Amino acid sequence: MSVVRLTLAQAIVRFLIAQKIEDEGEVLPLFSGVHAIFGHGNVTCLGSALEEVQDRLPTYRGQNEQSMALAAVAYARARRRKQIHVCSASVGPGSSNMVTAAGVAMSDRLPVLFLCGDTFASRLPDPVLQQVEHFHDMSLTANDAFRAVSSFFDRITRPEQILTSLPQAVALMLDPAACGPATISLAQDVQGEAFDYPEAFFVERLHRIPRYPAAEDQIEAAIRMIRASKRPLIIAGGGVHYSGATGELAEFSDRFAIPVAETIMGRSALLHEHRLNLASIGVMGGTAANAIAGKADLVISIGTRMADMITGSWSVFRDPDVKFVALNANRFDANKHMAQPVIGDAKLSLAAVAAGLGDWSAPAAWAEEAVLEKALWDEVIDKRTGPTNQDVPNYPQVIGALQRNARTDDVIVTAGGGLPGELYCTWKSIGIGTFESEYGFSCMGYEIAGAYGQKIASPGREIFALLGDGSYMMLNSDIYSSVLTGNKIICIVCDNGGFAVINRLQVGKGGAEFNNLFASSKRSGEVPRIDFAMHARSMGAGSETVATIEELEAAIGRARASDRTYVIAMRTHPYEWMDGGSWWDVGMPEVTERATIATARDAQEDQRRFQRMGV
Repeated sequence: MSVVRLTLAQAIVRFLIAQKIEDEGEVLPLFSGVHAIFGHGNVTCLGSALEEVQDRLPTYRGQNEQSMALAAVAYARARRRKQIHVCSASVGPGSSNMVTAAGVAMSDRLPVLFLCGDTFASRLPDPVLQQVEHFHDMSLTANDAFRAVSSFFDRITRPEQILTSLPQAVALMLDPAACGPATISLAQDVQGEAFDYPEAFFVERLHRIPRYPAAEDQIEAAIRMIRASKRPLIIAGGGVHYSGATGELAEFSDRFAIPVAETIMGRSALLHEHRLNLASIGVMGGTAANAIAGKADLVISIGTRMADMITGSWSVFRDPDVKFVALNANRFDANKHMAQPVIGDAKLSLAAVAAGLGDWSAPAAWAEEAVLEKALWDEVIDKRTGPTNQDVPNYPQVIGALQRNARTDDVIVTAGGGLPGELYCTWKSIGIGTFESEYGFSCMGYEIAGAYGQKIASPGREIFALLGDGSYMMLNSDIYSSVLTGNKIICIVCDNGGFAVINRLQVGKGGAEFNNLFASSKRSGEVPRIDFAMHARSMGAGSETVATIEELEAAIGRARASDRTYVIAMRTHPYEWMDGGSWWDVGMPEVTERATIATARDAQEDQRRFQRMGV
């Protein structure tokens, strides 16, 4: 057997380069880039190995470990899990800063490979710089925090261990059912140790993401349930995008006259103009899908984990006899709430179910009711998002300005905070796969980094990041990353004076305004206004501050024409929100001296009678 002597770090890099993937007949690198911030735990060995292969595996210099890893998450989503970015940081705080991003990838079922610097396997210099020590367990390091937010975790303490570890990590990240982040913790002394690796380990390998068909008995059971239904509703999730089943979904809905609601990850699986696309549902959803969900006797979920924001904490389905069919590649998701599971690829499952349904169709009156509900909700959207001369515009009005200036290939990125909900229930998709909100982990600060990652994946498209001032203050350094690398994004920063959406929840549940808006958080003096445009300019971006919707629309045109990242800042209303929504189960105090909280708790508990109890 032929061998080649390499350090562990060199072997990892060589293996990553050898992995290829087939995407619609084109052979591409599976690992197409690395985001890294170097420290003593990864610069001398892994950093050196990466420097030698920049023509084959480019490295992007991160400004913040969390944000660079969020960019990698967004890249994987934009590439529909077909290409993967690697993230590397040093021992201790460097790697620990990526735990949040790993949580995003885990929640959203997206592949990212984390190569984390660790302490010394030999333990001779212990405690090394940035090492935490556990008095009861000397094998624990800070990197063990990744175990809770990784689909795959391994600690490498001998160079030959990657011969079994790396292939398993790759296989998991490409598995439609188990896909998620893989974390490999690399002892910093072992990174430089040499081993005689089999040359076969580095032979180019072509991967194809498998499509698993569902069992025939599951397909047949789903067909029987659909045929027996009178008021079916489809809920389409992110799995529709990952399976490439958007066309099949549209055809299925049309052919069998079944209305469709989209989850946050599933948005833009259908165009707004699709007759039966009710779009948003649940806590942040519109009245159309929520009204239809309340009457549905069968819910067909496709590629979704049915999170509480979509199900209204399982309260939007009001028919006491409602049944569930779950088309999902993941066994865990497919068996929630005692659904009839159809475990397999969404595209294949839709085709198989469609073949079995034959000429069946849902009652015409049901489809017409959905069309009417959609028209009524569209009237609300048009009224709330229309042009205005309001002194301080609100989120829906800002969204309307962008909607009127949107192009079919624009990508809209947002995340935790108020904007995801406002966008989710108002945006009218004019292009498939163009709505990219992160809400599985609801990670504030994702927006700018996410837009940057999306741009790396789709350099020919305009990427818009919509974010509030709270998210901007958390993570903004990838404005500089985008300028540094020439990956232009457009950011619209809505300044509503703090964490306005949580203030809304706080007050809506009877509490006093406290510690959310800047105005209710000051200790002395005036609340200083933040000049977001000036801050963005200091990082090399073009920028401006606008005051009216008319000015915003003009600024969007200037941003498009710019040859670099462009930031538009605008004051927005902290108390005006979009209509719609459903009940949401949040913790409320049983004992309180505040009458408004007691009243809110009573109202909260009154709606609990609609909550399904897992069956």
